[in-house]
Amino acid sequence: MQHDLILKGDFEQVAYMENYMKNKFKFLGVPKPERAKQTKDFLKESTKLDSATLFGLVSYYYHLEEREYHYLAIDLIQKNYKRLTKDEIQAYIPFVSKHAWWDSVDAWRKVFEEWLLLYPENLKEFANLFLTSDDFWQRRVGINLQLHAKEKTNTKILEKAILFDLETDEFFIQKAIGWSLREYSKTNPDWVAKFINKHTNLSKLAIREGSKYLK
Repeated sequence: MQHDLILKGDFEQVAYMENYMKNKFKFLGVPKPERAKQTKDFLKESTKLDSATLFGLVSYYYHLEEREYHYLAIDLIQKNYKRLTKDEIQAYIPFVSKHAWWDSVDAWRKVFEEWLLLYPENLKEFANLFLTSDDFWQRRVGINLQLHAKEKTNTKILEKAILFDLETDEFFIQKAIGWSLREYSKTNPDWVAKFINKHTNLSKLAIREGSKYLK
């Protein structure tokens, strides 16, 4: 397998993509659909790699400067997460804090959430790892770790995650709280309504987001 895939960008796309991400990262100018085309065979071949080689490849791309390579690193895990053991998937948690911004953090969250939907017996352990982190980005992952669990949502863990950061003065934390409440309200609106009514110190942002689908 080729281990040094070089993405080919469109210079005319660079300014738009960098501005969209508040100029926090350098871009090559490779929109997602084009990245999918350029990496299709590469990602397919990655399923043949052993876990140690995969980790090294992810680490290599995640330490490159351009943002599209960070996305590629996450794409590699998204393609391979189903076959990873608990210890192997846990090893990727520190990447959440590297080059952290909402786009990469939420992409990593999706990886961990989908792995835990396959192996739900590990939910409590993983939730505690994220929720005890000093990094609010990791705690954002913890809050949204069951975003699409629907009726399988462990409400005790969800409540613990929200209450831990209930009054944290950080937009991306409050947005995450509202996001989780909003999504779960599609499955259990009564629980969400009672939670919002009980915790009067929820931020206006969290309440607005969380009650969007409540009657």
